Amino acid sequence: MGMFERYLSVWVAVCIGAGVLLGNLVPSAFEVVANLEFAHVNLVVAVLIWVMIFPMMVQVDFSAIKDVGKKPKGLALTLVINWLVKPFTMAALGWLFFKGIFADWVDPQSASEYIAGMILLGVAPCTAMVFVWSQLTKGDANYTLVQVSVNDLIMVFAFAPITAFLLGVTDIQVPWETLILSVALYVVLPLVAGAWARKHLLAKGEEKLQSFLTAVKPWSIVGLLGTVVLLFGFQAKTIVSQPQTILLIAIPLLIQTYGIFAIAYGAAKWLKLPHNVAAPAGMIGTSNFFELAVAVAISLFGLHSGAALATVVGVLVEVPVMLSLVWFANRTTHWFEPAKG
Repeated sequence: MGMFERYLSVWVAVCIGAGVLLGNLVPSAFEVVANLEFAHVNLVVAVLIWVMIFPMMVQVDFSAIKDVGKKPKGLALTLVINWLVKPFTMAALGWLFFKGIFADWVDPQSASEYIAGMILLGVAPCTAMVFVWSQLTKGDANYTLVQVSVNDLIMVFAFAPITAFLLGVTDIQVPWETLILSVALYVVLPLVAGAWARKHLLAKGEEKLQSFLTAVKPWSIVGLLGTVVLLFGFQAKTIVSQPQTILLIAIPLLIQTYGIFAIAYGAAKWLKLPHNVAAPAGMIGTSNFFELAVAVAISLFGLHSGAALATVVGVLVEVPVMLSLVWFANRTTHWFEPAKG
């Protein structure tokens, strides 16, 4: 894990501070950026999101799908958690806290947008960082690769319908055309571009691919941090006047993250999976593809929205929480049977 990944929460916190400061000092500059839109897509943020996502997509090896049957129980667990449990529990927690427990502290419009942001996080399973979490827990690299590849393919078809359903259930109206455009722009096209780049780089040798990934990987973090600065700059005045908002959003996200890991890790133990499958299975179910969630939140609700803010708080919460879960997983290897072969 490189310096950027290890201290990602620190960099995000610094960029949050920078965004809030600059947003209050030079609000006109952020207004200029906010107005650079086409079809509800902010062009500056779209570029930053692509800078984030593309290096991750190049890492995904779809040829690994041929090994899909080698760890069937582990893959089945991942799919159930990611697509049948996580999105719905996230929506339920969002509704419970922002329509119930926190209802007196948040206006109804903001509450709905925070719930929407949480739903977008819940429907976007992790694509790239799970490779890091798997490596830190000595996870089965082949299993991790297969589960990421399968999840990416499912995301192409399932992200929009599940998102629209959950937003509709929570009384948030979303135009289908905008949602489909977001999926095409931030899932389908990066996947195709990543697969094309990977194929052509591999044609020149594995070393060429690895050197390319090494060169572009830092740009992922640059894109993420640039997006954070912009988002918090756009929301600067709201944050200064309502600093408790960050804490309110973080509470249900923390409960969701630890709760999903407990379900996935406990199910893996019940299924008698080896630790090198159980740990990455728990990690991919817990972690989020927050880059996609941020991009779609901006497209659907706007740069200044509570939904966009909620997805960025998800970034701030995720890294320290995931590191704590890596620590826990590494100290509970004795709960599982050793891997065979």
